[in-house]
Amino acid sequence: MNGPQDLGGQMGFGPVAPEKDEPYFHADWERRALGVTLTAGAMGAWNIDESRHARESLHPAVYYSSSYYQIWIKALEVLLTRHGFISQHDLTEGRAVDPAATPKRVLKAENVPAVLAKGGPCNRPVETAPRFKAGDTVRTKNFNPTGHTRLPRYARGKRGTIEAVRDGFVFPDTNAHGQGENPQWVYTVVLDGTEIWGEGADPTLTVSIDAWESYLEPA
Repeated sequence: MNGPQDLGGQMGFGPVAPEKDEPYFHADWERRALGVTLTAGAMGAWNIDESRHARESLHPAVYYSSSYYQIWIKALEVLLTRHGFISQHDLTEGRAVDPAATPKRVLKAENVPAVLAKGGPCNRPVETAPRFKAGDTVRTKNFNPTGHTRLPRYARGKRGTIEAVRDGFVFPDTNAHGQGENPQWVYTVVLDGTEIWGEGADPTLTVSIDAWESYLEPA
């Protein structure tokens, strides 16, 4: 979907101002927000793509007025409510009031290091051979889906070159909506500056994106 997070190429938001020696967390509650989000995800009710889509589906007024970890917590409220772990009544009262769903599993403190070290790999085998190879010229599809997608808005309908064929990976566009992993080949595609920004762009600039196979067609 064309959510508020998809700011690439958009004007009017001001410059990016990186913070020198930025800490991982600016306040203790941010550390807790990360821990709560990861622990809730470990219950097994949703996957990383549904989690990301919940953040990107927040209303623009909410998204733009929230800090990074505020976005995480507001999206977590959506996920917990959607899957029956909390109710709107619980949120209003600030405590558990209504009956809640039982999680598939509970992440205990002593297991956190091992779980984090294991991670959640999303590479999967793909039954078909890659459609493209390094050096092929391709064009990204131009679409505006109502569901989740990982193809940036600024990179749609653009001509580029396959730089590398990666592995097969879970297709987020379906996985976010409970429609299966449907793994596809992923490619690194290089787009030049004029293709993205048009006339007057620095011709020496390039942007590389990782694109699932169904995002691409021969140019």
